[in-house]
Amino acid sequence: MTAAQNPFKIDWSSRSKLRGPGDRSLGELLQKLRDRLAPKAQGISISYLDDRAMRKLNREHRDINQTTDVLSFPANPEKGAFQHLGDLVVSLPMAEKMAKKLGVSRRREVETLIIHGFLHLCGHDHEADNGEMLALQAELEREFLEAEPLPMAVKRGRKPGSKVKRLKDGSRVVVTGRAAHALVRKEAAKKAKPAKKAEKAPRKAVEKPKRAPGRPRKVVEAAPAPKRVVRRKRPPLRSGVLG
Repeated sequence: MTAAQNPFKIDWSSRSKLRGPGDRSLGELLQKLRDRLAPKAQGISISYLDDRAMRKLNREHRDINQTTDVLSFPANPEKGAFQHLGDLVVSLPMAEKMAKKLGVSRRREVETLIIHGFLHLCGHDHEADNGEMLALQAELEREFLEAEPLPMAVKRGRKPGSKVKRLKDGSRVVVTGRAAHALVRKEAAKKAKPAKKAEKAPRKAVEKPKRAPGRPRKVVEAAPAPKRVVRRKRPPLRSGVLG
């Protein structure tokens, strides 16, 4: 089936302050990916966002309260409707940051993210397989971009020593530094079983030595209480002047 018989519609939008490649510049790459991985697909959507909106999406759909570089939302095909492959969402600030870190252009980084997200739309999952998805991604980058694949471990790996902390509302956030060390100590304390308290041996009743029999104690009678002397009150003094 030729491209004219099976057209591939690309919808893209941008809500980022940075400029990303449009549908025309990425059209050739997406067409090659469709022909290779999903020949029956007839459409795809690409959105460019800032970190704030990307963080909100990541929190709502993955319970991770931080931004990320790319998210994939596969479509649910319905009978009678054209086969829409799904939606790709790319964070241009994250792409800019990773491009500077790797010494490549932002466009080159976005192309890698598009390939990565496209594979997710086709059902691949690098978190569940044994490296097949990343190997296929490297092969596609060499074939379609004619360049060496970007190191995914550098791009998506968290900082050394960072930990994922689950908040009270159920969401997760990555913590580093002192917060990560405190989380490690807290988890270790939970895993450590509390030491059982040594049971105290019951005290033996100490028998008091019996008193040797002797003379009976002398009972001293209490002295009688002194009689109370009741004194009569004197009448009040009255005085006056006689004339």
